[in-house]
Amino acid sequence: MTELQLKYGCNPNQKPARVFMENGADLPVTVLNGKPGFINLLDAFNGYQLVKELTEATGLPAATSFKHVSPAGAAVGKPLSDTLKQIYFTDGVELSPMACAYARARGADRMSSFGDFIALSGECDEATALLIKKEVSDGIIAPSYSEKALEILKAKKNGNYCVIQIDADYVPAELEKKQVFGVTFEQGHNFLKIDSSCLSNIVTKNKTMSDEDKMNLVISLIVLKYTQSNSVCYVKDGQAIGIGAGQQSRVHCTRLAGQKADNWWLRQSPKVLGLQFVDGIKRADRDNAIDVYIGEEYEDVLADGKWQNIFKTRPEVFTREEKKEWLSKNTDVAIGSDAFFPFGDNIERARKSGVTVVAQPGGSVRDDNVIAAADSYNMVMAFTGIRLFHH
Repeated sequence: MTELQLKYGCNPNQKPARVFMENGADLPVTVLNGKPGFINLLDAFNGYQLVKELTEATGLPAATSFKHVSPAGAAVGKPLSDTLKQIYFTDGVELSPMACAYARARGADRMSSFGDFIALSGECDEATALLIKKEVSDGIIAPSYSEKALEILKAKKNGNYCVIQIDADYVPAELEKKQVFGVTFEQGHNFLKIDSSCLSNIVTKNKTMSDEDKMNLVISLIVLKYTQSNSVCYVKDGQAIGIGAGQQSRVHCTRLAGQKADNWWLRQSPKVLGLQFVDGIKRADRDNAIDVYIGEEYEDVLADGKWQNIFKTRPEVFTREEKKEWLSKNTDVAIGSDAFFPFGDNIERARKSGVTVVAQPGGSVRDDNVIAAADSYNMVMAFTGIRLFHH
């Protein structure tokens, strides 16, 4: 199949729409079920590149949850703690390594992942499909599917769930093109390889970086390679826990991603783990209630006449002091940036979310200020010399 006709482009008024191979070759994908849309395929192709590189860099299965051409979450298949199993709602599923990767990717920012497009680096097995079955999602791309997994996925969304198989051996052309306003842009495909060698130029006084630190920083950089710029990514224990994408100001990226990382950690607090929801509450309503409960607008779910629709008993307020004390326990977080940090305020914000290691290109006229900020908190910071803008 050399082309695939689509219902419409980014919006219903943008017709006709299709994807095709200019050189007349077959498309590197096969649609096994459903009908993908224009944005679905943008998410699928970017997401698959991301997870393929994560697996090449770490040797572990990888998954990502994409929304509007940026990852909401990404992770490698490290085992889950009992707490993570609880906050990712994996009950009833015997987790495989790929299922662990998907649970981490989908669970980091459940609000943003609602209605996502999934990419897996390897075969989708039954355990992963069972987790996907529970969630609101538009589709999935993977190089292969087990027979049972395919059966489960094809039944999703009344048989309309989008399932795409990609040729794992496909290599894109050296040059890539796109049109904007009728003008054709051409550039070399970004074949840049990211691995621990990118972290060799450590510019801080503290130069001690563990293998776990290096893995987390490499994951953050690969995630940034496929995230709409400006972007910043926090990573812990093999998974992105906060991604700030598409912001014009870098410190706003750092704040946005930091708030998501904080929410991820707050969801593991005893106060949140102890929430008792009414029977039959929908998963999205539960996720939204948790997000509001741990935020500043908590009265929206705790007010009389409202909490009764969500909780069996009215939860105590999660006070600012209690949240601050719990957040202070989050440590060993890595942060990557797709371009240099222009001011030390990014480091100041990152430190509040448990960051101990940093990777950024360097090259700002204020590098000395940024290094001094990192040194003041005994952080380790590597200048990669690599910019990772993606648009």
